[in-house]
Amino acid sequence: MKAKPLSQDSGSRRYAYRVNKQENRKELKHVKIDEKSVESKTETLDLPKKKFYRQRAHSNPFSDHQLEYPLSPEEMDWSKLYPEFKDPTTGDMTKKVTVADIGCGFGGLMVDLSPEFPDDLILGMEIRVQVTNYVEDRIIALRNNNIESKRYQNINVLRANAMKFLPNFFTKGQLSKMFFCFPDPHFKQRKHKARIITNTLLSEYAYVLKEGGIVYTITDVEDLHNWMVKHLEEHPLFERLDRTWENGDKCVSIMLNATEEGKKVERKKGDKFVACFKRLPNPSDL
Repeated sequence: MKAKPLSQDSGSRRYAYRVNKQENRKELKHVKIDEKSVESKTETLDLPKKKFYRQRAHSNPFSDHQLEYPLSPEEMDWSKLYPEFKDPTTGDMTKKVTVADIGCGFGGLMVDLSPEFPDDLILGMEIRVQVTNYVEDRIIALRNNNIESKRYQNINVLRANAMKFLPNFFTKGQLSKMFFCFPDPHFKQRKHKARIITNTLLSEYAYVLKEGGIVYTITDVEDLHNWMVKHLEEHPLFERLDRTWENGDKCVSIMLNATEEGKKVERKKGDKFVACFKRLPNPSDL
């Protein structure tokens, strides 16, 4: 008889842990966590433990992942992700998402960006199921444990494939910042079409990014860095920012040290390659 995977074995610690977190997620995922909603619950929530959310390092973006997505940005209900920013009188959102972390991993970048940019709604997009669950549980715990200060109300995560459905979520020129941190390098040449930076995808990124908006990239793979720089430099709507700009930008400093992948590279004393590009005006607007 074939043994069940540990995650499906009802007697395993991982199974019990996931069930408990899933119940928390159902209860708190889309509610406004404030003093009223948790007045009878004085306990703090433990941050999730990665060992219970094991998943492959990367996922095939061309596979059918049975994702849910809006037919258009106007049909997206952002109040479920950012209930603190929903006007109780009109039911409308008081802010729009302006920062996107594409392939956000375990959410380290968003967590560090949140207090630095409290007036921006920051969205992480992640295709892997368990990693998305981890980030959701992390944000729920952070919001619950920071009720008085209302910190971390401006970040959340969606399980989504940014290579296919980005324009379904964002309107033209909606974003001011896009982050691509340690993306899958897809080393084999036949897999290069699956890289997150390509000519076609850059046109989509230019569509959702406002003029003057910034694309941030970082990787520990020099070949991928050169690939991303080459394609961004060749695109007519992007211009590279110099090292002086990078050294003075708060987001670059956070990006270098916030992500879990970046911390792993740091421990191994590896290299980190950074390149930032500004969204230029459309030629027809000049």
